[in-house]
Amino acid sequence: MALLQNNFPTFMQGFGYTLLSSLIALVGSMILGTAFAIMQIVPKKWVRKVGNVYVQVFRNIPLLIITFFFFLVVSKYVKMSGFMSGTIALMLYTSAFIAETVRAGILSIDVGQMEGARANGLSFAQAMQYIILPQAFRVALPSLGNQFINLVKNSSILAFVGGLDLMYQGNMIAANTFETFSTYIIVGILYLIITLPLSYYMQHLERKLKHAA
Repeated sequence: MALLQNNFPTFMQGFGYTLLSSLIALVGSMILGTAFAIMQIVPKKWVRKVGNVYVQVFRNIPLLIITFFFFLVVSKYVKMSGFMSGTIALMLYTSAFIAETVRAGILSIDVGQMEGARANGLSFAQAMQYIILPQAFRVALPSLGNQFINLVKNSSILAFVGGLDLMYQGNMIAANTFETFSTYIIVGILYLIITLPLSYYMQHLERKLKHAA
């Protein structure tokens, strides 16, 4: 296809930025999401309150508003590109959903396992790390896989703040060539190149964990 050949470097640049943003946001949202999931169930009431407020705020504000907040407000005080603004917003937004997913996984584990771990001398943190969380992640894996795929698709938010991602580059190409339909077909295929392997890998990992159990 002539459109793809003529604009291949631009498409690949967008593909690279989308992949990079997704990877950064994925790792960051997993760390934050797990941390806030644990905060929602710790014995200290004020810690649970902080965890609940964080999750409720970022779950119930549209991703676009969070992105614009970082791009238009935070960037006035901290130098921040559109790519960085969108990636941070994507990470915070996704982490709230991951927190709820992981929290549900933790609560599905029999409370006796935590009590047994504490009775054998493990601290709360050690019991979570070695006993509860490995089981919770196994239970939550299908939902986590969906969150990861949604994260990649939501990375298109970077296009609204000049994040140089795949959607942004597609918009530029469509505007310059007037080949809107063909451009977005290519963009859609490039998104599939990221999301389909991720989807199949998560399914493979889920089956593997079931057999291991």
